[in-house]
Amino acid sequence: MGPSDTIAAVATPPGRGGIGVVRVSGPDVRRIAAAILGRLPSPRHATLADFRGAAGEALDRGIALFFPAPHSFTGEDVLELQGHGGPAVLQLVLERCLALGARLAEPGEFTRRAYLNDKLDLAQAEAVADLIDAASTQAARSALRSLRGDFSREIQALVEGLIELRMLVEASLDFPEEQIDFLSAAHAREKLGELQARLATVQTRARQGSLLREGLQVVLVGRPNVGKSSLLNRLAGEEVAIVTPLAGTTRDTLREEIHVEGIPLHIIDTAGLREASDEVERLGIARTWAAVEKADLALVVIDAAQGLAPEDAAILARLPPGLTVLRVFNKIDLTQDVPHVEPNGVYLSAKTGAGLDLLRQRLLELAGWQQTGEGIYMARTRHLNALAQARTHLEAAQRNWEALELLAEELKLAQNQLATITGEFTPDDLLGEIFSRFCIGK
Repeated sequence: MGPSDTIAAVATPPGRGGIGVVRVSGPDVRRIAAAILGRLPSPRHATLADFRGAAGEALDRGIALFFPAPHSFTGEDVLELQGHGGPAVLQLVLERCLALGARLAEPGEFTRRAYLNDKLDLAQAEAVADLIDAASTQAARSALRSLRGDFSREIQALVEGLIELRMLVEASLDFPEEQIDFLSAAHAREKLGELQARLATVQTRARQGSLLREGLQVVLVGRPNVGKSSLLNRLAGEEVAIVTPLAGTTRDTLREEIHVEGIPLHIIDTAGLREASDEVERLGIARTWAAVEKADLALVVIDAAQGLAPEDAAILARLPPGLTVLRVFNKIDLTQDVPHVEPNGVYLSAKTGAGLDLLRQRLLELAGWQQTGEGIYMARTRHLNALAQARTHLEAAQRNWEALELLAEELKLAQNQLATITGEFTPDDLLGEIFSRFCIGK
C-alpha cells in the first residue's frame, strides 16, 4: 500500500467524549463523502449533515469538513467527520468509510503523507508527535516552535552556508590553472568559522529542547533509613512511597515523574544498600544497582547527623565512573543546620522540606539546563547525533583547509548529516521507525 490509496482512522483519543473525529485522506475522499453525506461539502466550510450507512440509515449527525488537495494537512483530499464522541458511534462511521474502499491508517500515516507531499519536513513531522506528548508548558511551546519550522530554518541556513562553501571549493578544484584564489577572495575560511559558531548555538538550543522532551533519569541510592523515600515523597508532593522507621522498608524500585521548570525528572527510589540476609531484600538491592546502571544522575542520600560513614563511601566508590553524582545530606532538622549547598553536596531536610529548592536548582544545573529564552526548540536524540557529527566534520574541514579534496569531502559529509534532520537525505527504514511511534489517526 502507498500514498495512492485512501486511509481512514479515528483521530480523537479512545474513550468517551463530547466530540469524536473520523479522518479520511486520499484519492477516494470525494466519492466516500458523497456516499456518506449525500453530497460533497463546500471546501473548508463546516457543513451540518447526517452520516449515513449503506442502507441510508443515519449513523450519526455532526459536522463535515472537506479540504481539497493540495490545501490540506496531508496534501491530499481530506474529509473530517466530527460527530459524537462515543466509541460505538465512531466505530460505525469508521466501518462505513472502510466499507467504501478506505483502509485503516497505520500509526502516523497521515503525518507521513504530509511529509511525503512536502507539507512538512521531517523535523516538523516529529514535532507533531512531540506537541501531542508534551507534558509541560515549556515542552509544548518548544514543540510548537519546531512545528512552525524554527528548527528547520536554522538547519536550512546552515545547509545553504555549506553549499556556498562547497561551490567555492569545487571552483578551486575545477580551475586550478586560473590564477584566482576563490576561497580567499570570498573569505571562505571566515565563513566556515561563522558556520561553526552558528552550529554551536543550534546545538545548545537543541540540547535544551532534548532535555524538555527526554528529561533525566535520577536514581536515589544510599544506606537504609537515610530518608530516600521521604525525599521522593517531598519531591513528588505526595505520599508515593511508604516511610517507616524500620530499615529495609523499601524492597523494590519505585518510579515517579516530577517536573522542575518544565524538565521531566524520572525519580527512582531504591532499596537501601547493605549486606542483607533476606532473599527479598537481596533482590531489591540487585534491582537498585541495575537502576543505577541506567541512570543519568545518582542522588546519594547521606544522614547528615552521622556524616559520611564508611558504608556511604563504599556506595560512592561502587558507582559507575561516568555517572553524574550528587551527595544529598538529609536530616539537617536533627543537626540544627541550615539548608545550604557546598562543593560536596546539598544539605536539606526531607522531613520539613527545608532546602528542597536548593536541590531542585542543583538538579537543573547538573542536567545542563539554561534559561535561553524563546529560542529553544524540541529536538530528539537523532537530531543531537546529527548535529554532533556535522560539527566533527566541520572541525575536520578546518584542519584540512589546504587539502582541497579532503576539505570538499568533509563539507559534503557535514551537509549530509544536517540534511538527515529535515529529511532531505534520510533512509526509508528511518522514516518507518519515526512514524511508527505516532498514534493512529495522526
